[in-house]
Amino acid sequence: MTRFLGLVLLLSPAPGLASPADLCDVAAEQAAAENGVPLALMRAVTRVETGRDNAPWPWTLNVGGQGQWFDTAEDAVAAAEQAVAEGVGQVDLGCFQLNLRWHGARFADLAEMIDPTTNARHAARFLAELHAETGDWREAAAAYHSRTPALGEAYLTRLEAAHDADPLTGPPPPTAPRANGYPLLLAGQSGAVGSIVPQGRAMTPLIGAP
Repeated sequence: MTRFLGLVLLLSPAPGLASPADLCDVAAEQAAAENGVPLALMRAVTRVETGRDNAPWPWTLNVGGQGQWFDTAEDAVAAAEQAVAEGVGQVDLGCFQLNLRWHGARFADLAEMIDPTTNARHAARFLAELHAETGDWREAAAAYHSRTPALGEAYLTRLEAAHDADPLTGPPPPTAPRANGYPLLLAGQSGAVGSIVPQGRAMTPLIGAP
């Protein structure tokens, strides 16, 4: 019971935030600063991976290629646990849609993996590693999605659309306050979201697939 209560506190929205949608942006800002990743790139990625109406959502899953948005972290974790129990091979979690198969070993459990802060930190570290390899943030962003050039370029196009400009050179997205709640993001809704897949892995991308 103590451990469960601790996870509830860990995954609860911070006081003063208008909506859980803000959690991904707050986590992105912190992770970007810690890892030297452009903040605009982090913000664009979380919108492409989990967003609706150009706002990200932390309690997002992709289960076997099907996007799902939940009202709470607890509901999302329960659905992920059920998918794992049922033997679903591909499950992506959180603000940056980390793939459980390839990234799950870096986390203590699913609750830690979907936590916006830990999720964003891992995504930022992965992007920083790709940048160290390629020497270019655009190439890193493309490889973050796919090593296939056409798929990587398609992903960059989606990032630019989510940012209303080039996420590495254009102006930051508007920061107008959002109303409390997010009624369109309900458990069971479906949509296409993507996943972070490590370099060198042959997998079918969930965004930009032919």
